[in-house]
Amino acid sequence: MDLKLLDAIASHEEREAVAGFAGGGRDQLLPALHAANDRVGWISQGALNLICETLHVPPADAYGVASFYSLFALAKRPERVVHVCTDLACRVNGADTVCDVLTEHVGAAGKARGGVTWLRSPCLGVCERAPAALTFQAGDPATTELLAPATGASAVLAAGRAPSVSEGAPPVIHQKEGLRLLRRVGVVDPSSLDDYRAAGGYAALRNALRMGQAAVIREVTDSGLLGRGGAAFPTGRKWAATAAQPAGPHYLVCNADESEPGTFKDRVLLEGDPFALVESMTIAAYAIGATRGFVYLRGEYPRALRLLRNALDVCRERGFLGADIMGHQGFSFDIEIRRGAGAYICGEETAIFNSIEGFRGEPRTKPPFPVEQGLFGKPTVVNNVETLVNVPLILTEGAAAYRALGTEASAGPKLFCLSGNVERPGVYEVPFGTSLRELLALAGGVPEGRTLRAILLGGAAGGFVRPDELDLPLTFEDARAAKTTLGSGVVLVLDDLADLGGFLLRIAEFFRDESCGQCVPCRIGTVRQEEAIRRVLAAKSDERPLLREVGGVMRDSSICGLGQTAWNAIESAIDRLGALQ
Repeated sequence: MDLKLLDAIASHEEREAVAGFAGGGRDQLLPALHAANDRVGWISQGALNLICETLHVPPADAYGVASFYSLFALAKRPERVVHVCTDLACRVNGADTVCDVLTEHVGAAGKARGGVTWLRSPCLGVCERAPAALTFQAGDPATTELLAPATGASAVLAAGRAPSVSEGAPPVIHQKEGLRLLRRVGVVDPSSLDDYRAAGGYAALRNALRMGQAAVIREVTDSGLLGRGGAAFPTGRKWAATAAQPAGPHYLVCNADESEPGTFKDRVLLEGDPFALVESMTIAAYAIGATRGFVYLRGEYPRALRLLRNALDVCRERGFLGADIMGHQGFSFDIEIRRGAGAYICGEETAIFNSIEGFRGEPRTKPPFPVEQGLFGKPTVVNNVETLVNVPLILTEGAAAYRALGTEASAGPKLFCLSGNVERPGVYEVPFGTSLRELLALAGGVPEGRTLRAILLGGAAGGFVRPDELDLPLTFEDARAAKTTLGSGVVLVLDDLADLGGFLLRIAEFFRDESCGQCVPCRIGTVRQEEAIRRVLAAKSDERPLLREVGGVMRDSSICGLGQTAWNAIESAIDRLGALQ
């Protein structure tokens, strides 16, 4: 095939960065793009040409992929970039002030000045320490510095020097009792396999290997474990359907690309208990008959990346990954990390497949479903981090004990991400059925002297709850009955000083920016939605009929959940809070 290669020539640094991908296929396109971008700070035509030649990918295709992700640059820019989060939690905690100070002292966003540029960024996933900024410095190796919480002064200082290779503070768990999923976070050394095993690690995998594949799936099914990423699909059913497929090989994908604004629970698990994810994925792989797994990890998580890489390396050295795991003859499994590059849509299960395979991260039409034709066209299970780390609990405590926690329809513990105008933001673990009032009390409520205005449940794709609805039990069934959603576990608190109109505009901007553009209802509808909200805020015109019409079309006819839920929070704010009048 004639690839129609470009005439541009790669630099020496770009050639060194791409050299390790010789002999690879198209599925190495995303890692190769990361390598070039990390080395020189952007992807030149010469680098793109070299990547295409190395991986045998047409340049038009590679350009389409590279331009899809916000963390890649296709035009020359400084080696140092400061990403300032302006999403929901950061917005209500002073991100605009950070941006104003940077504009005054460094220049306008996106404009190079003195070897640095800064950019407004979607959620960086450290909402409990908002506002946040992340400095990236290209090089060999590339370095990052996380500022959380950031100030205008600290952001200007970071812009003026090379990153100090700081990953920010380790996660802090404010609760002390009743923890299962979070019991090791902040207690054991996340880099030590011995510490993990001393705290009960790998007992669940040992039980699984003794029980057999069918029994593991039956135990997970009997536990009532539902997916924790938002869709709440029964995990056991997904595993059983994949295991039953005659086509092979089977794949396992862990969705660790938690890009929903206000979500950071998976990051806390990865930073505080990475071996738990490795063990959980190994159990899932054993149950479904997979020999290869992928962790699709957010590109903005440097600490999680380092600790997860360490966990994988140590597990391979000690026989917990690779061939004949834990001495179990014939059971082989290994895990590869794929870094995302800044695309919210890649949280959708089929968009992840396209991204890993080296295509634009656009969702696929279903059916066929992933359990039938997923990654590389083969049967695939996709679970997020929180879902997977529930599995060891089930296999050590038993399905009956696990199901006894929570409610009949929503079993087990649940992690919630509290952020915004709350006294002690962070990840909290409670049984399903705990009321929103009780959860808010664990986090100390709103700051002293403030009053509660509203709570956003489920993130940008979620819905609002009023102060008089705090007795809502936090279960999937009660949330549906109340016409809201738990989503990925976001609980974003707004006090009486919050700018609700500006908050809704940021949600609309987010969906406009993150729409992949594949389908017309979402591509056009998210733009029209934002435009209508801007008109309301500028002139107080009544745009609610138009917003309802546009929102209904997106919900009914978009290909994937992004377009289908882009109107949810705005509709909820109109109907429950009387917003945009």
